[in-house]
Amino acid sequence: MNNNFKLNGRAKQTFAGAALSIAIAFTGGLLAMPQTMHAAAIDSSNKQTTITDTQMSTTDKQTTTTNKQTTTSAKQETAADRVIATGKQFLGVPYHFGADAGRTDMFDCSSFTQYVFGQNGIDIPRSSRQQAKTGTAVAKDDLQPGDLVFSDTNHDGVINHVSIYIGNGQLLHTYRVGVGVAISEFDGSAWDRGFVTARRVISDNDQPVVAPGEPSASNPDSDSDGQAADTGLDRQQDDSTSQDQQE
Repeated sequence: MNNNFKLNGRAKQTFAGAALSIAIAFTGGLLAMPQTMHAAAIDSSNKQTTITDTQMSTTDKQTTTTNKQTTTSAKQETAADRVIATGKQFLGVPYHFGADAGRTDMFDCSSFTQYVFGQNGIDIPRSSRQQAKTGTAVAKDDLQPGDLVFSDTNHDGVINHVSIYIGNGQLLHTYRVGVGVAISEFDGSAWDRGFVTARRVISDNDQPVVAPGEPSASNPDSDSDGQAADTGLDRQQDDSTSQDQQE
């Protein structure tokens, strides 16, 4: 009896010691877990912050690129672009032969070109025949946006129409009652078949190249010899007239 009792007591002590060890180990694990979880959370937060910083850096780069593109676009706008943009504002404005210079509720071909170039600081004469003497001559195959194109659609040796080349084989001009300011295809047109010359009045550095001393009076379309400068396509014609005699 006494020996069993002592053995049981020792067993109890051993069991108690083991239980205590397990409890201590468990408690230590519990104490370590929050620290481990906290460290993992910090590490995850740092990674997220790094990703966010990378994303912000990419956004900044994109913003910088956009700003550069905007600046480049602004620098690329030329005097010719501005002249063409001014002219397009008047699409549909009625045609009237001999329209007064500076008038914007109606135009004839040369009052239109004089006005839109003048609005952009480029002074050219009033009539198409006078305008054909300004700037520098340009071959038809070398046309650039902003060049003036002169035609003799009556095929009588007299320039009777001026238009603005706007690129892509198109002309911006005004012609014929009922049409007015419009954009037309150049290739194969009456203005192409009657082509006389083209003149560049804007230099490559966007400076006017109008010859000094050229008249820019606001009198009607007539040259010094008294002959009408904007005849033929610039006159009000009956619809039965051939295309070469109309604008």
